[in-house]
Amino acid sequence: MSPFWKADTGNRKEISALLPNRNLPLEYFPLSGIRNPLSELRYHQSQIVNLRQYLRIWLACLRYSMVRTMMFRFDFFLWSAVELAWMSVNVLLVEVIYRHTASVAGWSKYEMLLLVGTSMLIQRLLMGFFWSNLFEMGRNVRTGYFDFYLAQPGNPLFMVSTRKLDPDGLANTFVAAGVVYYAAHRLGLHPGVIGVLLYLALVACGLLIHYSLFLITTSTTFWIIKTEGIEGSYFTIVDFSRLPREAFRGFANVLLVYLLPAVVVSNVPAHALIHGFQPMYALWLFAASLAWFALAVFVFNQGLKRYGSASS
Repeated sequence: MSPFWKADTGNRKEISALLPNRNLPLEYFPLSGIRNPLSELRYHQSQIVNLRQYLRIWLACLRYSMVRTMMFRFDFFLWSAVELAWMSVNVLLVEVIYRHTASVAGWSKYEMLLLVGTSMLIQRLLMGFFWSNLFEMGRNVRTGYFDFYLAQPGNPLFMVSTRKLDPDGLANTFVAAGVVYYAAHRLGLHPGVIGVLLYLALVACGLLIHYSLFLITTSTTFWIIKTEGIEGSYFTIVDFSRLPREAFRGFANVLLVYLLPAVVVSNVPAHALIHGFQPMYALWLFAASLAWFALAVFVFNQGLKRYGSASS
């Protein structure tokens, strides 16, 4: 007996309206394991949409974000100014500290400035690309608006993570990059193209760790109704990324360097730019980024299984 069943004409018309490709044969649909037609269609949609279609979806989200920003230009300038003020405080703090000492944990003034600039660069990228999307996930799950993402023509995690972009956060990445460039210039560093690319690759690994940690904290909303306190703890942890790894001792070193790699996300790229590329540190950061991303995806998918639709 065939493991497929033939859908009736009425169901085929309703289901065909949900598929991105209307030319697909809709005569047969799997019988086993079906709980509702939409869940089965979500599986087929994730197989059909290729990388080019994902890029088109992301570009559509980018256009939406830019149009939305132009509609609320005052908000864009206001939040850009707020983030710029926060970044200025971090830079001034370095200046104040090094007026009273020549070194902190073996890091000179401009080495520390480069470290702070790297930390700010990673955080601005996170804020620009992912923060708003993940921060709103808890509210969407509580209100049932999360159904909207499940009905989109793409992987739920991709749709949740890339729905909106924050141009104000991305605008200040240039400021953070300027801080890194200024510090490197004062240190007399002249990395070649390969050195810059390696630095950016390590920054990308750090960004992936930040994204994974934040996704794990926000995914707890599938189990816990109110997660504001947990989400706030993420920012407390990542604030340590502005500090040198050598400043941590004992339990703090084990917790923030090895268990929760909040410190290495910025220390390893900055160290590579200052002292040269070291494969051991790079492999450590790369392995940590993959491990944390795999854990984040697992936690999100487990939480997704617990999600009850607003219509259920």
